[in-house]
Amino acid sequence: MNQALQTSASTLLRFTRRLNLVEIVGRFAPLLFLITLVIVFGSLEPRFLTKLNLLNVLRQVSITGLIAIGMTYVILTAGIDLSVGSLLAFAGVVSAAVAKGGTGTWLRSTTGEQGYGVTLAVLAAIGIGVSGGLIQGLAITRLGVPPFVVTLGGMSAFRGATLLFSKGGPISGFSEDFRFWGQGKVFGDVPILALVFLGFALIAHIILRYTRYGRHIYAVGANPEAARLSGLNVKLLITSVYVIVGFFCGMAGYLLASRLNSAEAVAGVGYELTVIASVVIGGTSLFGGEGGIPGTVVGAVLIGVLTNGLVLMNVSTYIQQIIIGSIIVLAVAFDRFIKSRRRV
Repeated sequence: MNQALQTSASTLLRFTRRLNLVEIVGRFAPLLFLITLVIVFGSLEPRFLTKLNLLNVLRQVSITGLIAIGMTYVILTAGIDLSVGSLLAFAGVVSAAVAKGGTGTWLRSTTGEQGYGVTLAVLAAIGIGVSGGLIQGLAITRLGVPPFVVTLGGMSAFRGATLLFSKGGPISGFSEDFRFWGQGKVFGDVPILALVFLGFALIAHIILRYTRYGRHIYAVGANPEAARLSGLNVKLLITSVYVIVGFFCGMAGYLLASRLNSAEAVAGVGYELTVIASVVIGGTSLFGGEGGIPGTVVGAVLIGVLTNGLVLMNVSTYIQQIIIGSIIVLAVAFDRFIKSRRRV
């Protein structure tokens, strides 16, 4: 009898240790993969670990990283937004037009003269982003159209609005004040753009983890029907996450124009893939209710490191797309594997 109990206890102990190992690997897999990538690229390409290159990686991921922060809220509710690249472009050209002072000669203007000022330009970009997110959120919650369909339509509609507004041409040549947030540096070489990204990431993390609103978002993602029965306004919460991602699209639209000193109708093409990849690779489940901002930050940096390292090693951009797409599939498969082991 005692021997049987000892055998059972030993088996249970081994199972618990194995389960804990799975939990640890599942939680820290993105970070471990990122560290591995840094070590591999650093050993294969001496230029990779230089201060200039690492700061450049951080600058490159800041725009898509900002949108990924908002996308984390959306995916936590088991939603999706495919329109982020198009909404970014629309917000960017509107912001640029406000900065130039109107819709008359600004398409041909290459001077740095300001129109209505940087503050109004930023507010215009945010206004476009929030309005686009609100429209899509209401279409999803009030009309009952699936998020995939609504945002797929939004991707086309916002891109068309951008082309119509800008007449297909770029808006360029801004003042130093307009360019400051996208091109400025502090503490020597640290890009302000990167600090904006990390600052918003910290705020978004605090809201998700330490506020009632954040807990409600997780509840809706885990089980929307149970959340509704417990008294939560599920429709309002779902609408709000699309407004949040719209806000970040607006911010990113201005910052991209500021960084490039140009707002273009083709800006943001393909961003939806990079943004969704950052969120999913960072550990946020596409099925909702699980994940967070720290993982998204790691996922965004991981995508940036991977792209930068492959470029330095002269790997074709076509192969880069294949690798990133494969990583998305593997990340989702790994998420399903971890959840299945937890249920065992």
